[in-house]
Amino acid sequence: MEKLKTELHCHNSFSNFHQAGNDTPFDCNVGIEEQLKQSLNLGLDSLFVTNHNTLDGYTQLLEYQKNHPKYNKIKVFPAEEITTDEGAHVIAYGLHEEIQPGLSFEETVDEIKKQDAISSAPHPFSLLDALREKAKSCDLIEVFNSNNVDVIANVKATVFAQENNITGVSGSDSHVLSTLGRCTNVIEAEHNLDDVLHSMRHNKISIHTTGYATVQETLEHFRYKVDNSTEWIFDYVSEHYPRSKKLFSLLLKIFERNPNSYLWVLLFKIGLYAMKRVSKKVNYQNIDPSFMKDRNLLTMFKAAL
Repeated sequence: MEKLKTELHCHNSFSNFHQAGNDTPFDCNVGIEEQLKQSLNLGLDSLFVTNHNTLDGYTQLLEYQKNHPKYNKIKVFPAEEITTDEGAHVIAYGLHEEIQPGLSFEETVDEIKKQDAISSAPHPFSLLDALREKAKSCDLIEVFNSNNVDVIANVKATVFAQENNITGVSGSDSHVLSTLGRCTNVIEAEHNLDDVLHSMRHNKISIHTTGYATVQETLEHFRYKVDNSTEWIFDYVSEHYPRSKKLFSLLLKIFERNPNSYLWVLLFKIGLYAMKRVSKKVNYQNIDPSFMKDRNLLTMFKAAL
């Protein structure tokens, strides 16, 4: 029996164009080679690739390993982060066939069970893409997500997992290279998929490391999305916030001239402060979070006051 240092939640460039709902088409800029190289440098034993609504990225990693045996020490396992019809996310570990997005949560879990795979609730109490109370129907709950920088969402998830006696895990939710392995778990298992899944199902898994994404890493991901999805974002703003088109165009020009300006750090900190206030109201004052799905900036701002 080994103790396998494992990354349970990460993405690579094959996640692009598989986003569902109101997310930008470009999701992640991490390539196959650099993902394996970073995993090796970090001493990871196992890696579940959890691209959005696709198993692409997993098979490509296996193919790359065949031609680069120095990476064979790292076991790459299949997984998928699936978007339900309500926009919430479910991670499935150990799939052999993709599960299409747009199913209800119950249908998604049924499909996962049919493949004898394991379900997990990622970022279950974040303000977007969250299962919330439905997370109790999953095999695992992500009690620490690196991108839940409001902190409150992780605290809520931890308490929820304890109250419902569900195994808690951590997830880097890595979309930029430097956050890969930020959150790891130790699985007591032989180094093969069947035994790893058996151990995950029988609570032989524990959180090893946790850590939040930094401001710079969050902005790096944001810049990648903006640089590659400018037209999509502009169309989205035009459709949903027609009165803000001119302001958006101005901000975009300023961003393109100096994406490293402290202005963006300042705006991020203001946004984080607002997000913490909203998260507290949603998670501890029972405010209905459904308004977040509309992504209406004015409504979000009012909720933060």
